[in-house]
Amino acid sequence: MRLAAYNVENLFDRAKAMNLESWDEGRPILAAFARLNGLLGEVSYTAAARRQMAKLMIELGLEKSDTGPFVVLRRNRGGLLVRPRTGGIEITAGGRADWVGSLELRDEPIDENAMRNTARVLVDLEADVVGVVEAENRPVLRDFNRLIIPAIDGVPFRHVMVIDGNDDRGIDVGLLCREGFPIETMRSHVDDVDGDGDPIFSRDCPEYTVLTRKKNRLIVLVNHFKSKGFGRPEESNARRKAQAARVREIYKTLDPRGDAFVAVIGDLNDTPDSDPLSPLVRGSKLKDAFTHPAFDDGGFPGTYGPCSAANKIDYLFLSPALFAKVTAGGVLRKGMWPGVRPKKWDVYETLQDKKDAASDHAAIWVDLDI
Repeated sequence: MRLAAYNVENLFDRAKAMNLESWDEGRPILAAFARLNGLLGEVSYTAAARRQMAKLMIELGLEKSDTGPFVVLRRNRGGLLVRPRTGGIEITAGGRADWVGSLELRDEPIDENAMRNTARVLVDLEADVVGVVEAENRPVLRDFNRLIIPAIDGVPFRHVMVIDGNDDRGIDVGLLCREGFPIETMRSHVDDVDGDGDPIFSRDCPEYTVLTRKKNRLIVLVNHFKSKGFGRPEESNARRKAQAARVREIYKTLDPRGDAFVAVIGDLNDTPDSDPLSPLVRGSKLKDAFTHPAFDDGGFPGTYGPCSAANKIDYLFLSPALFAKVTAGGVLRKGMWPGVRPKKWDVYETLQDKKDAASDHAAIWVDLDI
């Protein structure tokens, strides 16, 4: 069987702030959105918090209307704010219980050619089980599988599953499985919390048990750790390390003797030599598939962007028993922008411009004799 992981970077719609030409343009917008959402969720609003909320709303283009260029403030009931005729914003609510509503990122459609290139990657992977990162939700992943994959003459997956996670932007992780690889059980870790009562996982760490054609049970934990994109680096690093440590603890309960078939896969947003990933890389029995003698990285050590060693952020971590069953492995980069001087790798004929890229991430896979 073939196991794979792929960050599809959304399928039908993507936050407008994440679709800008440069990540440097979108990062401050997402940072302001995250900060404002955090403040709006506070039980009580201090005077300082109200001033900061008003400032952030103006930065996000909400001074005149609840609809800004990149975000929408939905106010269903209660009083949150007033907009004086003289300008500005005044927060009138005393806390989260005083109003009902939400702050949401505005979406826009993904380029159709890029969407089809994403489908081409999933078809060319020829994987039986794929951990999917950055899918909007299950209906979107289901419709992509049912409509777009057949449109490029691919065979849809038999099983499609996504468990909604903690990300306010609607970025989730899920699983696609072929006929003969049913999902037997699912277990969410979306409510796992740290010592302060805050969610550990940025999305979720869903735990799927898949039955193989040889009647073996494969346990797959799909992850998308905290990004480096915005927020204070020390806080982001600490969050990723806490996530890695929690995954290690979950793994220990699943494979106490080292003889179970367990895989921790997905976009972990850091390199193998980093401190945040040390609980998994150096603090557990899990083995990185890239280190297997049968794994071919295609001449590039990374999985993201230019695919240098500093861009190795996507993983297939395997339990010792599963690592021993690897017969081959590799990286599929045909849907990634290859650069221009010179092109680093071969791509689809339909990928003529950076906007045509299926994803900034490569798809990674291993063949397993289970």
